[in-house]
Amino acid sequence: MTRITDVRARTVSVPLDHPTSFSNRQVFKRDYALVEVEGDDGVVGIGFCYGGNNAGALVSQAVRELLRPVLLGADAHATEGVWQAMYQESLLHGRSGSVMRAISILDTALWDRNARAAGLPLFKYLGASDSESVPAYASGGYYLEGKTPALLAEEMAGYVAQGFKAVKMKVGRDDLAGEEARLAAVREAVGPNVAVMLDANNAWRDLPSALAFMRMAEPYAPYWIEEPFSPDDIDNHRRLAERTPVPVATGEIEAGRWRFKELLEQDAAMILQTDAAVCGGITEFRRITATAASFGVDVYPHWFHDLHVHLVASAPNARMVEFFADDQVLNFRRLVDTQLEFADGNLLLPKTPGLGFNFCRDALERYASEPWS
Repeated sequence: MTRITDVRARTVSVPLDHPTSFSNRQVFKRDYALVEVEGDDGVVGIGFCYGGNNAGALVSQAVRELLRPVLLGADAHATEGVWQAMYQESLLHGRSGSVMRAISILDTALWDRNARAAGLPLFKYLGASDSESVPAYASGGYYLEGKTPALLAEEMAGYVAQGFKAVKMKVGRDDLAGEEARLAAVREAVGPNVAVMLDANNAWRDLPSALAFMRMAEPYAPYWIEEPFSPDDIDNHRRLAERTPVPVATGEIEAGRWRFKELLEQDAAMILQTDAAVCGGITEFRRITATAASFGVDVYPHWFHDLHVHLVASAPNARMVEFFADDQVLNFRRLVDTQLEFADGNLLLPKTPGLGFNFCRDALERYASEPWS
């Protein structure tokens, strides 16, 4: 039996090179919470999450003050039992948000540690259904100062030129005429056979506004409309899904299998975007994808391609990885020592044990807002 002997956490804050906008907010930096979990065999696993553009240290604090005592001395391979113990300990502090992100990254670190100890890439340790590569879509299309529809279209066409057969762009910030100009330019640039996903980032507060956008967008054959409303507004997700032929996708900041079950039972989403660094870690991600499979619903994980490439490879109804081709938005790329390779729109699966990368120590020191502790 391998016992957990140490749990360390720290927060790093990485500024964006350019202020970057979504439908209703602007981001200048990203805070990441990082953890290391070590066993008495000397093997260390890592976990990480986006802690927000402010106050990311709340996640690291939850690791140190709330959850570290639960892990110390526990069996490193008892992932189900450790998860339940962490969840039970956190009942009064929050079953979502920063506390669930803390559970998520510790659970991820345990799986990574155990896969490294077994000498297997994480996707193989999880029982992979794929062994060489998995499909991916190129994610981008953010609002930047001076970024015209023509420049947006050039960006999307560039992803297609790299071999991607699906791309994603942001929507919901401009008026309808402005949004149509952006979408029309992209569709013309990528052609009719490339899937174009639309991400609204909670753009609309009411159904009529969302419907007006969808009536405009439908002729351009979007693959999905993502997060049209607040994540708590499940009723309007369902109402929109009933009224547009475009699939509704959501779930990127949802936590716990129970919330996803509610989305599924209410037919509020045809596509789930479960994020293992948010929902409760790899353990909970596997429960959620299995539940979704029983409803005939596919999962397209959100964010962190370095993590989700393993989960898409090991879950039959997890279809594609969201891939960020540079470090301008997902600047977590600056914190790791190995980048995923891609070819013909597919991400190549890592061959080294565990997640297949480590934190870059120099980068961590450069961006750290606190030491390991």
